[in-house]
Amino acid sequence: MNQQSPTTHFRWLLAAPHRAMFFSGAVQLLLAMLPWAAEMLARLIGVALPWAWPPGWWHAMLAVYGIFPFFVFGFLLTAMPRWQGYGDLPREVFRRPWYLLLLGWGLIYLSMLLPALRVPGVALVFVAWAWLVIVLAPIAFRAGNGRLHAVPAWVATVLGLTGWALWGLFAVTGDGGWARAAIELGVWCFLLPVFFTVSHRMIPFFSSAVLPDYDAFRPPWALFMMLGAALGHGALVLLGAAAMTWVIDLPAAALAFFLTIRWGLVRSFAVQLLAMLHLGFMWLGIALTLFGVQSFAAWQGVAVLGLAPLHALVIGMFTVVAMSMVSRVTLGHSGQALSADAMTWRLCWAVQGVAVLRIAAELWPAANGLLLVLTVACWLGVFGLWARRYVPIYLRPRVDGKAG
Repeated sequence: MNQQSPTTHFRWLLAAPHRAMFFSGAVQLLLAMLPWAAEMLARLIGVALPWAWPPGWWHAMLAVYGIFPFFVFGFLLTAMPRWQGYGDLPREVFRRPWYLLLLGWGLIYLSMLLPALRVPGVALVFVAWAWLVIVLAPIAFRAGNGRLHAVPAWVATVLGLTGWALWGLFAVTGDGGWARAAIELGVWCFLLPVFFTVSHRMIPFFSSAVLPDYDAFRPPWALFMMLGAALGHGALVLLGAAAMTWVIDLPAAALAFFLTIRWGLVRSFAVQLLAMLHLGFMWLGIALTLFGVQSFAAWQGVAVLGLAPLHALVIGMFTVVAMSMVSRVTLGHSGQALSADAMTWRLCWAVQGVAVLRIAAELWPAANGLLLVLTVACWLGVFGLWARRYVPIYLRPRVDGKAG
């Protein structure tokens, strides 16, 4: 069946784990930002909205735990079995936890106005996440070369589940300390380890497949150093020593820039779909440099940069890498050519523009409100177009007639 056929059906979502998870993640990219768009516009015009959750914590929670886990699990459920020599997972493995995730997030969104639904929603997401962690455990620890990346990725999902449990404590107690700990754990012990581990494995692999005379450089020491840096940064912040993270951040930034160059950022522009992945990874060095500068300044008693480093990491690296990887997996596993069309390529640059706008909002306080509104509007525009391009693929069979 031709992929351009108008025939679509929701049953195709369960044909493979990446379809269900990526579809949900694409929807979350938009849903998660709609409340924040309303809040930013309300602040700009001086109106207070009656949220049941503190809007700042709500936004951080959605950005860390609401969007990326769908993409993380969609990728790991698809790629990890291949790393470890398994076949494709049957739909029964991911169907029920996916339903629980949908139900949990539905209740969480309703809890914005109905606080009684807050704890049941968080609990359902916790159960679904734990279920998926259990599904991946025997795959991650199976003997083989794939364990070098499978085990750290799995451990990161466990740490992410721990962070979500801390968010549950915040939902029950209302203590902002639990919320802060949950966000720090989610960023530094879950998302960064997962994204770096996947990048360490896949960027050299994808590059070697399309670039002539390419040396697939992925030494284990680089993986262990960056994972240690991520966990070390998170630990220092949780222990109240954020002013000392520069000791970790700046060397980690140097490593990230070294890998950006060594993995061939410039050469990657010969293949746009590959370049998207390299561009996303480039932001890791930028973000860690900003974190290092901010921490060093704090050590000297000066507060600078605000939330700019965090958004360089979350929008610059996590979002661009996720867009790149999801686009690639979606095309490849639907039987289409691994090639970024003009819209996908432009949207990749547009997301980086969103990152620059969000950073500018921190550096230009006088225009902060207007820039925040512009940032979230651009985000919704970019991912509205991206969803329009890729979401229909999850509702159609493969163009080559194969299963999956």
